[in-house]
Amino acid sequence: MLVRVLGAAAGGAFPQWNCACQQCQTLRLGTFAGQPRTQAQVAISEDGASWTLLNASPDLRTQIEATPQLWPVGSSLHSPIQSVVITAAEADTVAGLLSLREFQPLDIYATRSVLRILREDNSLFALLDRVPRQAAWREIRPDIEFPIGPLRFQPFSLPGGFPGFVGASRKSELVADEAVLGLLIESKSGGRMAYLPGVAKVEESWREWLDECDVLLFDGTFWTEDELCRVRGGGKPASAMGHLPLSGPCGSLAALRDIKCARKIFFHINNTNPILDESSPAYAEVREAGWEVARDGMEIRI
Repeated sequence: MLVRVLGAAAGGAFPQWNCACQQCQTLRLGTFAGQPRTQAQVAISEDGASWTLLNASPDLRTQIEATPQLWPVGSSLHSPIQSVVITAAEADTVAGLLSLREFQPLDIYATRSVLRILREDNSLFALLDRVPRQAAWREIRPDIEFPIGPLRFQPFSLPGGFPGFVGASRKSELVADEAVLGLLIESKSGGRMAYLPGVAKVEESWREWLDECDVLLFDGTFWTEDELCRVRGGGKPASAMGHLPLSGPCGSLAALRDIKCARKIFFHINNTNPILDESSPAYAEVREAGWEVARDGMEIRI
C-alpha cells in the first residue's frame, strides 16, 4: 500500500491566513525551524495507478498539482483519483469535493447521515451530479467492512458530533454514531494502517488492533488543552473541539505510550502546536517517544 500525505495541517493550514501568532509570523519571515503545511489530506493506493482520497481538503487542487502521481493521464479527462472516503461532514473534510466537479467519475463513500447533510442540505454538492454516473454516492456504516479495489476499509465511530452548521432539527434526524469515523485500512499484501485525524479519547479497546498496524496516522491537532486561549487569547479548549491534546498525563503521548505499531505519525496539526517547530522541546519530546510529525509530501510504503 502506498500512502501520500498531501497535507498535514489542521483547518486553516500553516501559516493560517489570518493568524499573526509567533509561529505563523516567523514562518512567513523565513526564520522558523520548520515547514509550511497545507490542510490535512491523504491519498492511498495499492498499485500506484488508482488512488483513493481520505477526505477532501479545501487545499485539494493545489495538493494534486504538487503530486505527479495524481496528475491526469491518457484521455483529456482521466484522473488516477477514483474514489473518496469521507469521515465527517466538516468543511475541512468535504470542501475539496467541489474541486472534483469537472465530470470525473468518482465513488464517494460516507455514512448515511453525512450523505444527507451533503446531498439534501447543501445544493452546491449537486455540482457532482450534473451528468449520469458523474458521482456514485455510496453509503457506509460503522463497523461494516467495505472494499475499494484490493483495499479493505473498516470504519468505526469516534466520539464527536455533527458540524455546528447543521441545524438542531436536522441533527435530531441523524444517527450520532455516523458523525465522525476512524478508518482501519488493510492492503491485499496484509499491510495495515489506522487513520484517526480527530480523536477526543483513546479507547482501551483500540490497543489490540493498533499493536497490529504498520502505520498509525493520529490526531496531532493541539499540544495542550488550553492552547488556543494561551496563544491567541481566546478560543475553545482542545477537548471541546473533539481533540485530545498530545501532552500531559492524560494526553495522547501518555495514552499511546506502549502501543507496538511500527510507525506512529502525528497528523492534522494546528498552526499553534509547538511540534511544528523542530527546535522546540515539544518536537524533541515527540521524537524521543518514537513518533514522527507529518509533513506535506511525506510518502509511506506499507
